[in-house]
Amino acid sequence: MLAVRLDPDLEARLTVMAKRSGRSKSDFVRRAIEDRIDEMECIALLEEAMRDPDAGKTISHEQMIRELGLDA
Repeated sequence: MLAVRLDPDLEARLTVMAKRSGRSKSDFVRRAIEDRIDEMECIALLEEAMRDPDAGKTISHEQMIRELGLDA
């Protein structure tokens, strides 16, 4: 369980959007957090890859050709 304090303007906006969407405020907030976390995880993975592009699995050009079946 998580309790969050919102400033009055943000809570008013949340109330309006929850009513417009036909969902509860809790459901609306939960979905917003899920979307934002997904986005933040993707960004973190991209930033990590940019810092160390060789950290992931790498293969040689020859091995890639074999795995793709282009060596025949």
